[in-house]
Amino acid sequence: MSKERLYIYDTTLRDGQQTQGVQFSTSEKTRIAEALDKLGVDYIEGGWPGANPTDSAFFETAPKTRARLTAFGMTKRAGRSAENDDVLAAVMNAGTGAVCLVGKTHDFHVTAALGITLEENLENIAASIAHLVAQGREALFDAEHFFDGYKANPDYALACLKAAHAAGARWIVLCDTNGGTLPEEIARIVRAVIAAGIPGENLGIHTHNDTENAVAGSLAAIEAGVRQVQGTLNGLGERCGNANLTSIIPTLLLKEPFASAFDTGISHEALKGLTRISRMLDDILNRVPMKQAPYVGASAFAHKAGLHASAILKDPTTYEHIDPGEVGNTRIIPMSNQAGQSNLRRRLAEAGLEVAPGDPALGRILDRVKAREDEGYAYDTAQASFELIAREELGQMPEFFEVKRYRVTVERRKNKRNRMVSFSEAVVVIKVDGQKHMSVSDSVDESGSDRGPVNALSKALAKDLGRYSAIIDDMRLTDFKVRITQGGTEAVTRVIIDSIDGQGRRWSTVGVSPNIVDASFEALLDAIRWKLVRDVAPGEVPGSLPPAEAV
Repeated sequence: MSKERLYIYDTTLRDGQQTQGVQFSTSEKTRIAEALDKLGVDYIEGGWPGANPTDSAFFETAPKTRARLTAFGMTKRAGRSAENDDVLAAVMNAGTGAVCLVGKTHDFHVTAALGITLEENLENIAASIAHLVAQGREALFDAEHFFDGYKANPDYALACLKAAHAAGARWIVLCDTNGGTLPEEIARIVRAVIAAGIPGENLGIHTHNDTENAVAGSLAAIEAGVRQVQGTLNGLGERCGNANLTSIIPTLLLKEPFASAFDTGISHEALKGLTRISRMLDDILNRVPMKQAPYVGASAFAHKAGLHASAILKDPTTYEHIDPGEVGNTRIIPMSNQAGQSNLRRRLAEAGLEVAPGDPALGRILDRVKAREDEGYAYDTAQASFELIAREELGQMPEFFEVKRYRVTVERRKNKRNRMVSFSEAVVVIKVDGQKHMSVSDSVDESGSDRGPVNALSKALAKDLGRYSAIIDDMRLTDFKVRITQGGTEAVTRVIIDSIDGQGRRWSTVGVSPNIVDASFEALLDAIRWKLVRDVAPGEVPGSLPPAEAV
């Protein structure tokens, strides 16, 4: 059976930028556009040229893409021709092959917001679209507030669509601008639009997530006959966001009836980069990725309950709707106080620790994890710290070095420019191979900026580990997260540190203490110890057991 073509239209760079607190730079927009093009979307809406300097600059230096780069604007204003409308001219001057114009289709908005007659609005739509077509552009009409408009005055809402279609619009996009239309309503109205004479092959859907139904509404519209779907990466967008393409795209490729019915132009190989693109966007925005995000979230394939983990060991399909690798994600069997022995043995095996069922060490490890989580530790994400606990209970944790003491001082003082600045200094004393080493470091970076007491402590700790110093040279900290697990005067601080090394390995460690510096130091120690476990041969550590004896 031949598949129908379904087109993916991304509006992250335009509608996604309407998200509160989001403002892309020109270079960031270029980077996102290139990633979207590599993914294989059909259209990339770059912004509204002329509306702000960033969008205008993006179109001036826009990357060459296989996807159709699209400029966004609005239909001409009443009382002037399309040829003499300066706002429309700015959009046309972007030089894109496709142009999307938004226009009113709800009679209330025409008379109340625009303050013009219904007939004038129809003329604005028709003349604007005809102008695009005459200039050789692919014309898209964004039917703003269409679903609300249709419910209020179906004849007029349809008249707006027909005006755009008759003028030569390639796409007429039905917009649920307020995000309040439910999937069943969307499907019913889409079918009515097609029955009224607008072919589904010329219809698109654009939904917002104000009822948490944007993805469901988009899929309902596709089933009802539209052949273009719009959305944003990670569901960015005004208010509650737009339809999330990181959920829609894998659903279309991997779920029935869509997978058998449609060709999106996105390959299964490209789909494996979806998680990376999602996290790249969060990195650009300096936002913590939503762990529970479908398909691409860090917890999307995390199995915490012992019963679930036991079944996953036998067959992953028992608790996974797809193979996580299909979207570039990974399965996680985290350790927590809900874990059972099946979960524990699976996690140990992933760390290279094979332990027989019934081994007494399993119970000791579980008891220790549960006791420490009662104290505020969390091993769901700090898998490296969990592994170190397990190795200690299994007798497979070498003592690379011993920390004898450390001290951190924080000072607030005036610099030579008579400005108040902060300054931290750390002293760490460790014992390696029977010899004591004392290291001192401050918190000032190469640019002269203060990086805080934890930075000073990290530098001092890594400064002199004797013969192990060279091993951690390629190690660096990538993230530092602080959580208060109790309130009031008895507050307990949990610190999670993410690390990476030159081999591309990433790991997370945890520390807990009423003192944030002490919690940070514990997590730093675990990060270094985990690295040494990986890169130091057992025979190179005094007193360590060779692998066969250790098991």
